Amino acid sequence: MLSHLSHTTSSPLSFSSSTAFRHRLRPLFLHSPFKILKFHRKLPSFSMDSPPAPAGLGSSLDSLVDGLEKQSLSEQKRVKKMMSLEDLNWDNSFVRELPGDPRTDVMPRQVFHSCYSKVSPSVQVENPQLVAWSESVAEILDLDLKEFERPDFPLLFSGASNLVGGIPYAQCYGGHQFGMWAGQLGDGRAITIGELVNSKSQRWELQLKGAGKTPYSRFADGLAVLRSSIREFLCSEAIHGLGIPTTRALSLVTTGKYVTRDMFYDGNPKDEPGAIVCRVAQSFLRFGSFQIHASRGKEDLDIVRTLADYTIRHHFSHIENMSKSDSLSFSTGQENDAVVDLTSNKYAAWAVEVAERTASLIASWQGVGFTHGVMNTDNMSVLGLTIDYGPFGFLDAFDPSFTPNTTDLPGRRYCFANQPDVGLWNIAQFVSTLSSANLINEKEADYALERYGTKFMDDYQAVMTKKLGLPKYNKQLISKLLNNMAVDKVDYTNFFRLLSNIKADSTTPEEELLVPLKAALLDIGKERKEAWTSWVKIYIEELSGSGVPDEDRKSSMNSVNPKYILRNYLCQSAIDMAEQGDYEEVRRLLKVMERPYDEQPGMEKYARLPPAWAYRPGVRMLSCSS
Repeated sequence: MLSHLSHTTSSPLSFSSSTAFRHRLRPLFLHSPFKILKFHRKLPSFSMDSPPAPAGLGSSLDSLVDGLEKQSLSEQKRVKKMMSLEDLNWDNSFVRELPGDPRTDVMPRQVFHSCYSKVSPSVQVENPQLVAWSESVAEILDLDLKEFERPDFPLLFSGASNLVGGIPYAQCYGGHQFGMWAGQLGDGRAITIGELVNSKSQRWELQLKGAGKTPYSRFADGLAVLRSSIREFLCSEAIHGLGIPTTRALSLVTTGKYVTRDMFYDGNPKDEPGAIVCRVAQSFLRFGSFQIHASRGKEDLDIVRTLADYTIRHHFSHIENMSKSDSLSFSTGQENDAVVDLTSNKYAAWAVEVAERTASLIASWQGVGFTHGVMNTDNMSVLGLTIDYGPFGFLDAFDPSFTPNTTDLPGRRYCFANQPDVGLWNIAQFVSTLSSANLINEKEADYALERYGTKFMDDYQAVMTKKLGLPKYNKQLISKLLNNMAVDKVDYTNFFRLLSNIKADSTTPEEELLVPLKAALLDIGKERKEAWTSWVKIYIEELSGSGVPDEDRKSSMNSVNPKYILRNYLCQSAIDMAEQGDYEEVRRLLKVMERPYDEQPGMEKYARLPPAWAYRPGVRMLSCSS
C-alpha cells in the first residue's frame, strides 16, 4: 500500500483506496464507519475479593481521603513558586541534541543536514506596547503575573532584548502544500527563543512570530502585522477554551513600526501596524519536520531516525518506556490476519499514536465547526495540536463546503467537510516518511492509517452523540439533521446551543415543536417547517427513551455546545479598534473566549450572528498569507 502514498496534483486524496477512505471518513451525510479492528491486549487482573469495609467506615475513609487531597492541593499551591523571567528553568534540548546549521547568517538558502538554524530576532521596534496576555499560559510556565507589568516586557517579547537562558533558533522543515511537495519551507518568520521545563517537569517552547528574517524566509520580510497577530493570539486561546488541543499564546506586542502588506494581492499595498505573538507549545515539530530530511535522500535518512528518537524521548516517553509485558498486538484485519506488535517497534507505536491524536483533533474541530483553512503537512503537529492560525474560520451558516481560505477556493481541498479526509492523506505522507527511513514496515504503516479511520469515527460519533444529548449514536437521525441544516443554512453554533431547550415530551403540540429553535430557523417556508417538525418528533422520541431529566440533559449538552465561538467578524471588530490604539476589545474578547460554554450574562452580543458587513472581503475569508 505504501507505494500508493506518494503525492499527486490531481486529487486531494491520492492513494489507491482514496474512494473507500473518503466514504468511511465522511462525517456529514451518509458515512459508514471503519471496520473495527480486533484488539488483542492482555490486561492486568485485579482482585475483586477484598473484604467489605465495616458499616460507616467507607464514608469516613472517603472524607479522610477528600480532606487529605484538599490539603495536598492547598500545599501544592503554596509550594509552587511563581518565577521571574530570569528564574525560569531553561533547558534547550532541541539545539543540544539535534544537528544544527553551521552557519548563523539569515541569507535565504537551502539548509542541509540540519534540524534548525541558530538565529536571533532582528525585528526593528520603536516603543513596543503590550496589547494582551494570557494569565493561564503564564501559569503553566510558572511565570509570575507581575512580570507582565515589567517595563521591559514588551522589549523582551518583541525580540528587541534577549531572554537570559534561552537559545534562539528557527526550525527547518518541508511540506506538502495543497497536495504538492513544496520542498524546504521552515520557520520563515517565527523564531524559537528557548525551551523551559516547568515545576511539573513539562517542557515548553516559546516562539516569537514576526520576529524577523531567518534562512527560511525566502523572499519575505519575516514580519507580521497586528491584524493577523490578533487573530492568532485570540484563536489559540479560544481553541484551548473549547477544550481542543492547540498551541497557546502568552503575549501579543506591537512593534511600533509599520509593515507593508498587499492584503488582497490587487496591487494596492498599504502600511499596517507590526506586531509579534509569543506562541507556546510543548513542541512545534510538524509532519514536515521529518519529511524534509527523508526527501533529501539516503544521506539525511539518519536524521529522520535521530529526530524521531528525540521526539519519542521528550514527548512520548510512555512509548520509550514500553516493554514486551504490555503485549500490545493487533490484528490488521487482512486476509492472512497478520499481527502488528507495537511493543517490538517503538516507531510503529509512535506512528499509531500520532495518527490517533490527529484523528481525535480533527473530530474535535468538526464538533465545534472549526475550519483550519491550510492543512498542509507543514501545518500538522506531531503532538496532535492545532497549529498555525492563518485563514481559519468557524462555521456560521452550516455549509459543508465552506473554506475560509481564498487561496483554497478553486478546489476547496481544505473545506470543512474535507478535513477528515485531508487528515488521513497527511498521515499517509507521514508514515511514508517513516517507512522510507526504515523505521516502520508496510503492515505497520497500513495499521496506522486504519487506526486513524477507526479513531476518527469513534470520536466523531461520540462528539455528535453528546451534542444532541442522545443515549447512543443514531446515524440516520444525525445525518438527516445535518442535511436539514445545510439546506436551510442554519447557524451551526447557535442551533446546537438552542437544541438543549427541547423537552423530551411526546405530548408537545405540533405547532409548538419548533418554538425552542425559532431563533435559529429563520425565514423557512411551510415545506421546510414540515421537514423540521418531522425531525424534531423523531428526536423527541429518541430522547424519551433515555430517561434522562430535561435539565440534566440540557446541562450536559451545554457543556459540549459552546455559546461563544471566535467568529471572524468578532476578530475584525477587535482588529479595527486595535489599529486605532484601543486594545480593550481584544482583551474583552479573550476573556469571553476563555469560557465559551458558560452563559456569561451581559456578554450576549458576542453570540450574535454575523452582521452584513462581516461578508466583505478580508473578514469572513482571507488568503494564506494574510
